[in-house]
Amino acid sequence: MHEVMTVPTAATQSTKKAVSVQERKYKCAYCSRAFSRSEHRSRHERSHTKERPFKCLKCRSTFVRRDLLLRHDRTVHAKDGGVPLHSEVKRRSTKNSASAGPTKPSIAIEQATIEQLEGDGGMVDLETAAALMTELHHAAAAAIVDHEQEMLLQEKSRRSMSSNPESVFDPNVSYASGAIPVQNMSTWDPPTPSSTTGPDPPRSHSMSHSQSSQDSYVSWSSNSLQIPSSASSVMERSLSADPGHSATVTPASYASPHPLFTGPPSPANHSGSSASQTAPPPAPPSVDSDHERNMVLDNIREIDVERAVLDKFRLPSRSGLNRYLAAYFNLFHHHLPFLHTGSFSPSTLAPPLLLAVLSIGALYTFEKEQAYTLHMSSKVLVNNFIARHHEFNSRNCPLWTTQTLLLNMVFASWSGDPKGLDWACSIRDLLANIVAGGRYELQVRMDKRGDEMPTREEWIFEEGSKRTYYAIYVFFGLLTLTYNHVQAIPYNEFDTLSLPCSETLWNLDGSDDQIWREHLSNASMPAFKEAHTRLINGDIPQYSVFAARIIINALFLDVLGLKRNTEIVESVVSEYREKLSVALETWHRALEYCTPETMIVSLTAPQKGHPLVFNSMAMYRCTMARLEVDLVSIQETLRYHIPEDVASVMTSASGLIPRSEAMTEVIQQCFECFQIPALMGIRWVARTSALNWSVEHPLCGFELMLILSLWLYRLEEEAETNPPTEEEEAMLTKVRNLFDDDSVELYGSRLSAAVAMVWGGMIDEVVVWGITKLLGESFKLHSHTLALSDDVGMTSSSSPSPSATPEAEDLDSDME
Repeated sequence: MHEVMTVPTAATQSTKKAVSVQERKYKCAYCSRAFSRSEHRSRHERSHTKERPFKCLKCRSTFVRRDLLLRHDRTVHAKDGGVPLHSEVKRRSTKNSASAGPTKPSIAIEQATIEQLEGDGGMVDLETAAALMTELHHAAAAAIVDHEQEMLLQEKSRRSMSSNPESVFDPNVSYASGAIPVQNMSTWDPPTPSSTTGPDPPRSHSMSHSQSSQDSYVSWSSNSLQIPSSASSVMERSLSADPGHSATVTPASYASPHPLFTGPPSPANHSGSSASQTAPPPAPPSVDSDHERNMVLDNIREIDVERAVLDKFRLPSRSGLNRYLAAYFNLFHHHLPFLHTGSFSPSTLAPPLLLAVLSIGALYTFEKEQAYTLHMSSKVLVNNFIARHHEFNSRNCPLWTTQTLLLNMVFASWSGDPKGLDWACSIRDLLANIVAGGRYELQVRMDKRGDEMPTREEWIFEEGSKRTYYAIYVFFGLLTLTYNHVQAIPYNEFDTLSLPCSETLWNLDGSDDQIWREHLSNASMPAFKEAHTRLINGDIPQYSVFAARIIINALFLDVLGLKRNTEIVESVVSEYREKLSVALETWHRALEYCTPETMIVSLTAPQKGHPLVFNSMAMYRCTMARLEVDLVSIQETLRYHIPEDVASVMTSASGLIPRSEAMTEVIQQCFECFQIPALMGIRWVARTSALNWSVEHPLCGFELMLILSLWLYRLEEEAETNPPTEEEEAMLTKVRNLFDDDSVELYGSRLSAAVAMVWGGMIDEVVVWGITKLLGESFKLHSHTLALSDDVGMTSSSSPSPSATPEAEDLDSDME
């Protein structure tokens, strides 16, 4: 369809100009601007007085115009469950369409626009008509997309119910989120008794199944970000107590349409095996009878000779125990797989280790009081056990004590309570000594056996020991990354120790001993030093996905040691830096050659396969960033868990972000980290990542998004004095294209502030680990500080290109 346009003559143009000048009789009281209508002048004067009369009743946001308030309610509070704000036209159209049934998607126009039309008597100029047509176009497109999504959701729900009617959300379960306080080991202040300690807890209805299904929809096509609400959300999830059914209700893994953003695909995609050879993980351990639960109680009584726990603790019911076990092994275990699921027997396991597992499982079911009680009980029992047995040293300490201390440290370090972190630091050296002694004894045991094939029981113990020591090594690396703690394990501790086997072999069914022996003999498990040296030399080793996570931790510590060693001469630093860059690039390429995995973990991630690949990529991006930037002051401020202090140091660190070609490459890594949730859907990631993604992602993402926001802030501030280069402008465009103009304007028209607010709101919407609440609140305060600097005005390189019409300039000034 072609549009017929009439070219105005010079006379008509001069007449229009004269009329336009004559009609601009409403002058601003604060500047020389003039407007054709008084309401335009009133809106403009608010940019001088900073008056924002339209207030959101769902949060503390205020706006200069009602249509901005309506847009804010539509984008920010769309899925909070409250009553949405609508214009009168939309309310009438909704009421009329309710009786007619689902026919065509309705299109709503803001009330402010209708009032403007009525005020003009139905006559509008060309600019206003163009604006109305643009708004109508966007409204129609949004209505069509919403209608298509609704139809897809209905079809998806029907298929899901017909194929597996039991794997749906239980609408009767409500879980609350929040940080978990952890006291010192020497104190015991039990929380309010949880309802889960006795019979099955009462369950309350929080949201309908249809709402849960709608929140589960992933939109891959939208490029504009919907900002999650800062209010605490409620996540529904039912973890089946029956080990015969899957305990997770998350959808299957989604393959990213852009593999470059998440690194190479999982090795499972390169195995060449057919779909029939893939298998799910083993069913989580369970307590199958009341007799087994009583055995657990007897074990606690036997080890608690001081009666420090029994008088202040009630073991959860059998259904509660199974719920926590299922949550641990389905949601946490795959990110740190050092326990052997097949030999994990709750009724015969050491009680401190069982309680530590249950405490983390309770975190993932959002039962924080129960998690706190189980965690404290585990700490007291293992502490008293070690204190009683003076004959134990680092070489003969039982493996279960090492595993218990590890899980208790994980719980305390990411709890969001500085007291928990202090306690974790107090036993860090103890755990490092246990690792050193245990690794030595394990190496002696393996060397003494020589080339002889171990029995399956021997192999499970040795592989479990090795995995435990490596898990501690990885965990200590995260403490160094987050809090700048000195690495307690020497860099050469594991030189001669072989890396862990594949997850498929580790979880292989032991019923057929011959198949297990064939898999073990064909397994590729190079020594730690061998794999590390090959990467430094640019050679690709073959190892498991868990080994890839271990090696990237080693490379991260190598980069940190190089950056912070002031005694090395500059020439040596440059040479070793180049070697580390080669090693990191080789590690990245080596992901494609990891041992193929046929065990498919059903956790939602941007790529199919084992989540350890996704976790390793988060650490890889952070390591690449540390080659250029090391924000030590922020890492140390995080130790004290005060969001205001963290945000203050975050914003003041903008001068530490350089502008160079190497830094632009780091920003590419930051951009890829931000683009992953943008493509998957910000709200989807906000409500599911806490249960599906490991803690590495909020920890590494904190550093990457801070670098990105500060880099954007520097470009915004220096746009006139030091314009961006061609490479910087291209990267800036990539980031801006993830937003629409309205999304940025909601946060002060600062792209840096918008990025910080989106990330902060996303990671603290659903909280499993309390540390994410601290990171999210710090980012929101950081975003607010960045947005305040918008009062001085935006430059052309950091804001949308201005419109040519005076009316559009009026609207731009109203956005301030």
